Formats: sequence, structure tokens, C-alpha cells
Amino acid sequence: MRWVDLEKAFTRALLLSISKKKLLLAFPAIVLCSLVAIVCGALGLHASEWMAMSLGFLAYLLSSGLLLTLGVLIIRLHHHESKQKSLPIKDLIYGSLDLLIGTSYLSIVPVLAYLFLWGCFGLFILLQKIPLLGNLFSILFAFGPFLLIFIALLLCMFNIALLFFVAPPIALQSLQKVSLLRRLKHLLDQKFLSCLVLFFIALFPIFLVGGLLCIAAALTQLSFIIETRFLGFAIEWFLIMVPFSAILSPAVVFFFNFAAESYQILQKVDKEL
Repeated sequence: MRWVDLEKAFTRALLLSISKKKLLLAFPAIVLCSLVAIVCGALGLHASEWMAMSLGFLAYLLSSGLLLTLGVLIIRLHHHESKQKSLPIKDLIYGSLDLLIGTSYLSIVPVLAYLFLWGCFGLFILLQKIPLLGNLFSILFAFGPFLLIFIALLLCMFNIALLFFVAPPIALQSLQKVSLLRRLKHLLDQKFLSCLVLFFIALFPIFLVGGLLCIAAALTQLSFIIETRFLGFAIEWFLIMVPFSAILSPAVVFFFNFAAESYQILQKVDKEL
């Protein structure tokens, strides 16, 4: 992987992230993800800590599935724009229906895996509620919830990696599971460090912009938001999430643009070898 290729890919992904068509796709998708997070947050507002945490993880995984679908569309659009070809959004969506359906099935797997972890965690909660012996069980089996939460966090990280490494081959090639798994295994076996560097470069704008937006939202909650009822909480946060999503959209578009560029760079390295 040459620095010149990396710099060209970064510049092209950055310039094409301010694309009306891509932002038109990204903005409503991010708003919908925000809506899922708000509903789950409102449901967990007066729920137990276990239920609130579980809803938070579930919202994240459901949103990741939607973002994977969005990524396929943006990457296919980026492929045409980088070659200076015009592709109407209507044609893009109709031409990608089979891929989008297959992608939606792929995104169900992490959700099912988390629901299994959620059920296991619930068993530990039930053990903790047993009269007389509950405190003893909570002490002896404290490692269980710890490991389950750790695995759930790893699942979240896996989902982010899925967006970066799986969306480009799906969008640019096919959804054949065997060949897809073979390509991913080859990338991680042969070019793990390169993949890691490219992945963190793609994430940097999201961390930067998203971090500032989260700090602003947290400060707004501390200084202004006082509503604690379900409907009021949901409306307040939805109105905050609309500009939040608009500001975050270019960073999300850049992430998928750079994912497509990185895929092309790694494919080029393969041919040179």
C-alpha cells in the first residue's frame, strides 16, 4: 500500500462526501437510527438498569443493520461518481433491491446473537432475585454478567467492522456468502495492519464530529432538558437528533466512501502481489 494511493483515496472520499445524492440517502437513514435509539431510550427511562442497558445495545445493533443497507447504496453510488458517471437514486435503489434484501438477512445475525446474550444475562438477574441466596449467587457468579457484557461490546465492535469490510464487496461484487467469507479471511490474514489503519482513518471523522455532537447533546440535557415522561422525552430528543443527524451525515458518507476506496486499494495490492 503506497502513501500516494492512500492520499488520493482519502481526498476523493472527502470531496465526494459532500454529494447531494449521498446526503439525501444518509440523512433520513441516520434520523431513523436516531428514532430507534430515542424510542429504546424512552422505554428504558423508568425501567431497570438491566432493561435500559439491553435496550441501548439492541438499538445500536438494529441501527447497524440499517447502516449496512445504507452503506451498500452509498458505495455503489460512490463507484459511479468516482468515474464521473451519473446514476439517479431511483435507478440505484431499484437496481440494488436484491442486494438490500440479502444484506438485511445478514444484519439479523448480530441481533439474534445479542438476544441470546440478553437471555443469558436475564438468568443471572433471576438468580440474584432468589430470596436468601440471591446475594450469594450475585457474588459467586459476578464473572458471568461481566463476560456477557464484554462479549456484547465485542459484538458492537464487530458490527462497526462489518460496515467497513463487508459493505464494499457486497456493493461492488455480490452477496455470495462463501466467497465473501473467503475474501474477508484473506484480507485479515495477509493485510491485517493495512486493514486496521484504513479502518481507523475512516472512523476518525465520525469520532471527531460525533464526539462533539454527543458532548453538545449531553450539556443540553444537563442545562435545558427537564422532561422525564415518555412522550416529552421522545419529542425533545427527536428534535435534537434532526440537526444532530444533518451534521453527522457527511462523516457517515465519508466512512462508506473511504471503505470503498480502501477496498479498491487492497484489491490493487493483491494484483501487484
